[in-house]
Amino acid sequence: MSTETAHVATAARSIRNPVLPGFHPDPSILRVGDDYYLATSTFEWYPGVRVHHSRDLVHWQPLGGIVTERRLLDLRGCGDSNGVWAPDLTWHDGLFHLVYSDVASFASGYWDPQNFLTTAPDISGPWSDPVPLHSHGFDAALFHDEDGTTWLLSMSADWRPGRDRFGGIEIQRYDREKRQLVGNAQIIFRGTAAGLTEGPHLYRRDGWYWLVTAEGGTSWEHQVTVARSRNLLGPYEVDPAGPLLTSVDRPDLRLQKAGHGSLVQTQGGEWYLAHLVARPYSPRGNCVLGRETAIQRVDWPDGGWPSIPGGIPADEYQAPDLPAHPWPDEPATDHFDGPDLSVCWSTLRRPATPDWIDLRSRPSHLRVRGGQSPVGKQTPSLVARRVGAERCSLETAVEFDPRDHRHLAGITAYYNTLNWYYLYLTRADDGRAVLELLSSDSGRRTVYPELTVDASTAGRVGLRAVYDGPVVRFAYDLGEGWRELPVELDATILSDEHAALIIDGEPAAWGFTGAFLGLWVQDLGNDGVYADFDHATYLEH
Repeated sequence: MSTETAHVATAARSIRNPVLPGFHPDPSILRVGDDYYLATSTFEWYPGVRVHHSRDLVHWQPLGGIVTERRLLDLRGCGDSNGVWAPDLTWHDGLFHLVYSDVASFASGYWDPQNFLTTAPDISGPWSDPVPLHSHGFDAALFHDEDGTTWLLSMSADWRPGRDRFGGIEIQRYDREKRQLVGNAQIIFRGTAAGLTEGPHLYRRDGWYWLVTAEGGTSWEHQVTVARSRNLLGPYEVDPAGPLLTSVDRPDLRLQKAGHGSLVQTQGGEWYLAHLVARPYSPRGNCVLGRETAIQRVDWPDGGWPSIPGGIPADEYQAPDLPAHPWPDEPATDHFDGPDLSVCWSTLRRPATPDWIDLRSRPSHLRVRGGQSPVGKQTPSLVARRVGAERCSLETAVEFDPRDHRHLAGITAYYNTLNWYYLYLTRADDGRAVLELLSSDSGRRTVYPELTVDASTAGRVGLRAVYDGPVVRFAYDLGEGWRELPVELDATILSDEHAALIIDGEPAAWGFTGAFLGLWVQDLGNDGVYADFDHATYLEH
């Protein structure tokens, strides 16, 4: 292909949103040379801080996560939708700087947010031991000023009854040599009438400091707010044209919840905003796919305010004038041939360490040693991947020898400890190996004894879970062909909206993640049982 032809082909390409489908919220976008990186929140899942790589803003390659060890993050006991919130990725002095919040609570207006900083010379590491920063609030982010100073921003939490829990955006200097915060923190922006001001990112351009924040909460009223000041410490003037981006008054849009954005400038001087969106299955209905990442162009004239056409999220947008750089497609089937889990997989509340994840003892098999119950928050044994489309499936084959009812292994459609569906092998009281179905809706469990299948003659069992829009279905194969369980289950309970629980005006639970498909093993008697999975095939239909 000639250079001219390549340029025309590149100019005709579009960014199709969301660029990161499924559970990929709170994007922090960064360019280093010709490489673009997107870091997103991971909450109670390892590896923490999921990262994608691109060279054209169109095609994105998953790199896995940065926070892969308990040295960097300990999620034992982490509550649903607690853990890693809103990471921030920057580049300065030849190092990647990652700031992330570990949020521990929702109760009574307390968040207990501990912020950390880790650095690395390469996106693949090695990452330094984390530096504990303040716990003043979450959504912490670094700003490296032109004078060589570095500053930490975050929302400022206020626990006091009767006060605004979101007390504004605060800033404090960070000494990179001493690896510590210095001086006092101070509020530089109180936010607008939209409220719930969080997610700060700061930029320097045209002699102005530009403060980009998320406001309105992370649901339907979400928005991106821009303010500017001649001085770092303010005062900051809000864009008189209103939010840079929101879908608040447009329930007809395919992309909802637009907000929480960060900016990047291309090599050619164009500006783009990476931001959060969600796709409800019905107008303002449940978002099973969770909060996703979208990208679109920002018009930013010299001396003027940044703007997006219509101020709304676009399904498709013109790509920057960069050479196209597609990545190889991810194989549909993981044969578990490598020494480590593929980057498509995540593990719940504990990293994929050899004490429970074994890819070596039996070649081309994933051996998962059983863990805690579905409500256990210290050592669960769940290996799962994000649901990326309304219609998709995960299929596997498992060998498992349960000794009694305390031993279970199978396939799950999962949201959190309270909301899931589970088709599993176990041992009945009469000694037979059986397949059973169990569901949990807001913690209320339902058994389906009429669907129990005798699996005692099968040494190897095929299992399949299917998301079909608002419905979840399961199927099994005992060596005689696939059979579908005659039940349709409500997929919309596996959503952010369904997971949220407000009691007396206080959030007792929240939903910030998205639906998963996974391989789950329980050893409730701590008897040393394990299951061998021969393969896992994920398809989007």
